[in-house]
Amino acid sequence: MQTSSDRHEYPAHWEADVVLRDGGTARIRPITADDAERLVSFYEQVSDESKYYRFFAPYPRLSAKDVHRFTHHDFVDRVGLAATVGDDFIGTVRYDRIGAGGRPATGAEADEAEVAFLVQDAHQGRGVASALLEHIAAVARERGIRRFAAEVLPANTKMIKVFTDAGYTQKRSFEDGVVRLEFGLEPTDRSLAVQYAREQRAEARSVQRLLAPGAVAVIGTGRTPGGVGRSILGNIRDGGFTGRLYAVNGALPEGQKELDGVPAFRSVRDIDGPVDVAVVAVPAERVPEVVAECGEHDVQGLVVVSAGYAESGPEGRDRQRALVRQARSHGMRIIGPNSFGVINTAPEVRLNASLAPEMPRAGRIGLFAQSGAIGVALLSRLHRRGGGVTGVTGLSTFVSSGNRADVSGNDVLQYWYEDADTDVALMYLESIGNPRKFTRLARRTAAAKPLVVVQGARHGAGPRGHAVRATQLPHATVSALLRQAGVIRVDTITDLVDAGLLLARQPLPAGPRVAILGNSESLGLLTYDACLAEGLRPHPPQDLTTAASAADFHAALSRALADDSSDAVVVTAIPSVGEGSVGDAALAEALRSAAAERPTKPVLVVHVELGGLAEALSAATSTAPQPGAASGPDPAPRTGERAEPRPVDEGAPADDKDAPAPPSGDARPDDAPPEGTHPLPAYPAAERAVRALAQAVAYGQWRRDAADPGKVPEYEDIDERGAATLIDGLLARGQGLSLTTDATCELLAAYGVHVHRALPAPTPDAAAEAARALGHPVALKATAPHLRHRADLGGVRLDLADEEQLRRAYAELTELFGSPEELRPVVQRMAPRGVDTVVRAVIDPAAGAVLSFGLAGAASQLLGDMAHRLIPVTDRDATSLVRSIRTAPLLFGWRGSAPVDTPALEELMLRVSRLVHDHPEVVAVTLEPVVVAPHGVSVLGASVRLAPPPARDDLGPRTLPAY
Repeated sequence: MQTSSDRHEYPAHWEADVVLRDGGTARIRPITADDAERLVSFYEQVSDESKYYRFFAPYPRLSAKDVHRFTHHDFVDRVGLAATVGDDFIGTVRYDRIGAGGRPATGAEADEAEVAFLVQDAHQGRGVASALLEHIAAVARERGIRRFAAEVLPANTKMIKVFTDAGYTQKRSFEDGVVRLEFGLEPTDRSLAVQYAREQRAEARSVQRLLAPGAVAVIGTGRTPGGVGRSILGNIRDGGFTGRLYAVNGALPEGQKELDGVPAFRSVRDIDGPVDVAVVAVPAERVPEVVAECGEHDVQGLVVVSAGYAESGPEGRDRQRALVRQARSHGMRIIGPNSFGVINTAPEVRLNASLAPEMPRAGRIGLFAQSGAIGVALLSRLHRRGGGVTGVTGLSTFVSSGNRADVSGNDVLQYWYEDADTDVALMYLESIGNPRKFTRLARRTAAAKPLVVVQGARHGAGPRGHAVRATQLPHATVSALLRQAGVIRVDTITDLVDAGLLLARQPLPAGPRVAILGNSESLGLLTYDACLAEGLRPHPPQDLTTAASAADFHAALSRALADDSSDAVVVTAIPSVGEGSVGDAALAEALRSAAAERPTKPVLVVHVELGGLAEALSAATSTAPQPGAASGPDPAPRTGERAEPRPVDEGAPADDKDAPAPPSGDARPDDAPPEGTHPLPAYPAAERAVRALAQAVAYGQWRRDAADPGKVPEYEDIDERGAATLIDGLLARGQGLSLTTDATCELLAAYGVHVHRALPAPTPDAAAEAARALGHPVALKATAPHLRHRADLGGVRLDLADEEQLRRAYAELTELFGSPEELRPVVQRMAPRGVDTVVRAVIDPAAGAVLSFGLAGAASQLLGDMAHRLIPVTDRDATSLVRSIRTAPLLFGWRGSAPVDTPALEELMLRVSRLVHDHPEVVAVTLEPVVVAPHGVSVLGASVRLAPPPARDDLGPRTLPAY
């Protein structure tokens, strides 16, 4: 490894796996002395033109001196990184610290470095240089370098584009036939936007390669029928896969060329032609051999259904880590292990590489499940008519991640974000490996299309197969942060399907006003009560009586949809008997036609044991786009819908359980609704329909609010540089520490947060002296841990107007609670009366920086009445944060009390948010109590904790989770 002259040990935390532009993976790591042969081999494969661009002259080979210089680094002033696939270099980057005049320099006083790249020609265009630039920039920042300089030949346009497209603040000059680029390394809004866009394209492409392959090999297809591999092979074949399909079984007899009508081979290496995806269904102990063969054959990705990994214990966890490392070394990504499989219903793909025996009907819903069993249940629920939700629902794609060792929900979100075939995303999650990234991606996705999430394992540890970072936040807090990001959080898979069915093909409601009509007064009242319970604003139900005809329903629904005082309509229907009773098909047609006339409001149907109506309505409940267009004015756009969706036929009725659903290109069923009509979701219970509607109302409001997210205010009195200097000095004393009162007040004051002085009072005389220094009236407080912030226990005496009252209060406290040594009393000047609140900020290792707010006191703590927002907080976030707690009316004049100064409170929270966002070393801040008076706020207590910042955070370069 490195020689004794090197000043730093090998920085293992710089190693990272990355996804490249084409969806393949590479590993980035520091270059060491052991890489000499690899470097020489790499250089020999680079074209003469690329060598010329790198060295500005013909340079056919590296000298021994060059090799030594390029492989020996001190990891401070001289650093080299390599991008590798397997054991081979595909690209390198290095920097050398320079001082005045561009000469080599050492030490922190020289904060500029010269940077240079070289990428193998066969890998140019894959985004290798862009990924290397992100990582070398992060390394440089860690080593105190603030600027890069690069000299590039004008003809080397690709490398110039790498620098100019990175988004950093740049300066360009031209001298002696060379372009000189200089740019700062501090992340900017544009550089982060560029980084996130590259991340999205790369990760989406990596998932697309797995979901839309041109050739699939199923490895582990048994010679006898049955078994996992043989079943998946049959499902792919019967689903009408449009690409090439191969069966692979090492135990096939010599000369056998076919299995179940599919070309068969003993090894994937024997296949004449490319294989994009391999479905691996062999015992876990044989998987490494299979992965090695796939790597040699340049397979792009793996779907591993084999079990026996992390879900089976420590030995399996080690086996899983080795699997991921092996696959990534060949540039492959993995879905699984222990996966149920993947499905893509697009007509040009039609891939059912799963254990689901039937190909789901094509539609507009994307489904992701970490649990195979729950995935089966969701596929079944969405595929059938009847059951939990009546109606045929269709899928665009389905991914079962199994143990989520590599491809996760974050990757699938990246794919769905730009997938024109997916209008609604449904996710069942049992763990969130990177909540900070998930929240960022969810916010972006939810701005374009609904994202509905149900989370299992909420009250305990996640599945053993999932390796996740521990979070210190309670589940309720994580849920609140997800809702802030626009995620529609539901509690059950039934709610997941209910909400997805409504959002897939109905317009978003413009508000919470609900019209209710139907032929049962009782069912209408149940719906009315359910609306009130969900925070909606229902109109009194309209009872059409049990004698209502289909025409009566049509007319009533038309009137409700035309009424500007309603934003959504719930239709309730019960069976009717007797001569002239409305028929199921007639009622369904009446409701469909009325809704089609005014398609700008959502319509939901609540039915009670009406099998015929459920079937009739289900004919219009597909999420597949309709090929025709309704006559009359253009309907309002639905959530996530494209202006010109690709037509997809419906196929056979989904309740025909004995026959597999035909491919989506087959003829439409006889009971299909007229072209151009919109599906009406139907529910067997009013509560379920209303709950789904309430989720849609909240999501619609979030979408409107997200259009103007607000801004992070700038305050002229903030001393960011002074705070940084103070933090550096404090951290120099230790790795992590809770600040003293004086240091806390000094740091907060740098951000305009002023804490009322609290002077220690170990004796009555000291208390009297402190009061004279502060000025009466004062408060006397016990700060012992069991009494701190518990005014209800009697450890606080307020409005002490003179020394006599102060001494009397001191005597009472010591008599009741013990000696001054136990009580730790302090004296503080009285603040204006108001409402006691608490403001906290914490950096969670998984979720990131979070700002929390609530009222102070035991009652709020017992009820968990706290609201949370991700940092940095915008002005709109602060406004909503104050109003989000259940006890918020106490701030706005509840029962005749004086309203308090909430704008001042919001400014205080914005300043705390800025402090934590600007200085990641500030890992915890607590302001308690914060007294909010009719005019102004008073911070009476504060604590701050510092710790060294993590080497990498969400502002750092793109990386895959480490294994």
